[in-house]
Amino acid sequence: MEDSVLGRRRLLELAGIGLGAPALAACTGGASTASTLSAPTPAPSRASPAGPAATAPPAPTARLTVRTSTGSFVSAFRPGTASHWSLAAPDMPPVGRPPNLPVAVFLHGLGGSHSVLLDDLAAHEALQRHLDAGGAPLAIAAVDGGDTWWHRRADGSDTQSMLVKEFVPFLGGRGCDLGRVGLFGLSMGGFGSLLLASQGRLPGVRAVAAMSPAVWASYEPGMEGAFDGPADFAAHDVFALRPSLAALPKRIDCGTGDDLFATVRNYRAELPGAVDGGFQPGGHDASYWRFILPEVLSFLGRNLG
Repeated sequence: MEDSVLGRRRLLELAGIGLGAPALAACTGGASTASTLSAPTPAPSRASPAGPAATAPPAPTARLTVRTSTGSFVSAFRPGTASHWSLAAPDMPPVGRPPNLPVAVFLHGLGGSHSVLLDDLAAHEALQRHLDAGGAPLAIAAVDGGDTWWHRRADGSDTQSMLVKEFVPFLGGRGCDLGRVGLFGLSMGGFGSLLLASQGRLPGVRAVAAMSPAVWASYEPGMEGAFDGPADFAAHDVFALRPSLAALPKRIDCGTGDDLFATVRNYRAELPGAVDGGFQPGGHDASYWRFILPEVLSFLGRNLG
């Protein structure tokens, strides 16, 4: 890793800082709850005198309300383990068919779970504010991935295939448009999002955003938790895969106080094409990720809408 004095083991530890892994719930259904945010009440307008050229004012646009749901399933790619998921999506006006919302899939960091999206980041509240400000409607979703680094591992788990073959198709059955898919994640999940977007295994991906991604330019001893050895690293080397992101809208952010700053800067510097985001004051923690999340949702909304 260029420009870094930190050991690889320390950087691996950083991938999980700030977000713990909650206990799995026994939820298998799709219980929904409405967001508690409320829209500002518009000021009453003064009626104008009628005249020959007067026209009726446009009907007010119905406010979209974000609702959340959770559930679980047993994946063929994580046998014997319940994989829990979360989904936040706006209620869409009835149009005679299910809503066809774009969806952004969130990948959590080391030690995290699906609940990071709604519990730690409060992303459903950020999504509600995004919609209230006139942002393009979209759904956001997350699923448990364990500490697998979002790719096939020697133990037989393959959470990337779980995303591609099970979870994303499941979201399609809940009204999401699988031709308009975004990927975003933090730390380990930032790496996983960049990897999946770079490898092109998921049709319909239109944008990727990585928050403080845990990325490295080379393999060294001590990285066994993330990769099964040098060959596994080479097969999933996001630095080498950068050219494949040339045409894809992408956003990379990292805090200047993050110990991953140097390697993220090196990764970002040679990405082909335009790159949104940048470096802001902050560390490798939930407060920084909450700070940049509104801009990340805006980026995803623009590119998926």
